[in-house]
Amino acid sequence: MYSARMSSPHVHRVQIYYEDTDHSGVVYHANYLKYFERAREHLLGVEELVALYHRGVGFVVYKAEATYREGAEFGDTIEVRTTVRLESEYRLAFIQNIHRPGNDKPIVEGKVELVCVDGARKLVRVPVEVTDRIGLSGGAS
Repeated sequence: MYSARMSSPHVHRVQIYYEDTDHSGVVYHANYLKYFERAREHLLGVEELVALYHRGVGFVVYKAEATYREGAEFGDTIEVRTTVRLESEYRLAFIQNIHRPGNDKPIVEGKVELVCVDGARKLVRVPVEVTDRIGLSGGAS
């Protein structure tokens, strides 16, 4: 069984542009998944992801959930606050909530689970350099 260890929160700010919104000026719902992805990429590190890619290792989405409480609007700046939990030796759960800066009430609540795969899309263990980077050193317990 794996521990319920969580990483420290990571905050990624996103500026909302006109192109992000629908005709009413509110962020189109699918764009929140893009913001989650961008925050994960910044958390994991672009260079590290590229190095893994060249080794034939990557991550794919296993499951994604989102609950929309309130819409961000054109001109807003939002924060994607991410914590990570090691679900198994192959899977990471990213708890990603979107907030207005300085507000503890999330406007969107999300959870995205990723599995680690090789070039043939077969499950592989989450590399130790990934668990080290996100503060989950020591792997599974």
